[in-house]
Amino acid sequence: MSASLIDSLGWTLVHFIWQGALIGCATALLLLGLRNARPEVRYSIACTGLLACLLWPAAELTLRLQGGDVVTAQMRFADALVGMATNGAPGGLLGWFQAQLLWIVGFWAVCAAVLSLRLALGLVWIRRSGRSERTDARLQAVVSTLARSFGVERTVTLRVVDQLASPVTAGWLRPVILIPAALVTGMPHELLNALLAHEMAHVRRLDYLVNLGQNVIEILLFYHPAVWWISGRIRSEREQIADDLAARHTGEPRTLARALSTLEQLQYANRQLAIGADGGDLLARIKRLVRPDTQALNWKAALPALGLAAACLTVYAQASVQRPVIAPVTASADAFVPDRSAVADFRSCKKPLWPDGAIAAGRTGAVTMGFQIDTEGKVMASTITKSSGHSDLDKAARTGIELCNFKPGIKNGKAVASWMKMQYVWVLD
Repeated sequence: MSASLIDSLGWTLVHFIWQGALIGCATALLLLGLRNARPEVRYSIACTGLLACLLWPAAELTLRLQGGDVVTAQMRFADALVGMATNGAPGGLLGWFQAQLLWIVGFWAVCAAVLSLRLALGLVWIRRSGRSERTDARLQAVVSTLARSFGVERTVTLRVVDQLASPVTAGWLRPVILIPAALVTGMPHELLNALLAHEMAHVRRLDYLVNLGQNVIEILLFYHPAVWWISGRIRSEREQIADDLAARHTGEPRTLARALSTLEQLQYANRQLAIGADGGDLLARIKRLVRPDTQALNWKAALPALGLAAACLTVYAQASVQRPVIAPVTASADAFVPDRSAVADFRSCKKPLWPDGAIAAGRTGAVTMGFQIDTEGKVMASTITKSSGHSDLDKAARTGIELCNFKPGIKNGKAVASWMKMQYVWVLD
């Protein structure tokens, strides 16, 4: 991986810590306010929150790779978040993150690879079970009838699995419902039919595709608790929606409640790679089917989310007002007077190496770079604030300028950490 890619990906992962917290708080407050709305509404809110968890860092990573000006704003907020930008103190935490980016990206890549392997093995297991396990003629007929009544035109296959304790549904083009052998022999037909109606509701709604997307987001952003919490709420609301569809189909919600009560008594493994009737809180779902009530507002549960959201918004507002000093500098004597940003000793700078491919292609352009210099004159963080339009020229300029010796910024006669901006122009003679 190139240094620029590691830098961009690493800072994207770091900044999602506060971004995910903001998204989680906003989602929690919306769900709290809509606690008595239909589960379809809460489901949409939770799905939107999880999608935002993916799109925000994806947009930031794209801008970073393109040399966009997103970094300055993100750094400014991160500085204020740790209490450093408001008083001009050295940004030690940011410098530490900058030094650890390679390890951060490496750890993320290894964990994401392991979770991806787990997902792949789960999909293989489902595929093999859908093909090799035995079927049941009576239940297959029930499933076919349910498919027609639910308006599902695709062929839905049923398989009976010995080492399984809860029904699960998988597949999109060729959906399959896996039924535990213990339920086939130990559950009354009307209760088992109610569970099958629940599974058919998942098939009709294409919930398997959404669940698969959830797993992908959980793999990419596995380190953030907000992602797992929002994803858990999606699964909970999805089960309630399927319960409502199945209850309306059977005409008797208590039948499905009895089936879930029987299912609760079984020992089952939570297979999140597939959609199952055991998702969510079974006791809460049973109570909801038997006696739906209006949920009262629990302010104690809302206070943490409100406090975190208010703190983040306050810090962000401060960061927007109190911007660190970032000014263009030149190699002139007046750049070294007190109360100025850090500057480079241009006599120590080495001329950046022109990439061979850029010379052959005749590439030219001007690249603007930002550097954060600590009190000892060392580079703590750097970024491309305006690209030349060619990634190889940007990288060469950034690598060359970082070899310069810098003089730290001065404030009230003391060295302080500060940002500086430099521009390098590539011109072919």
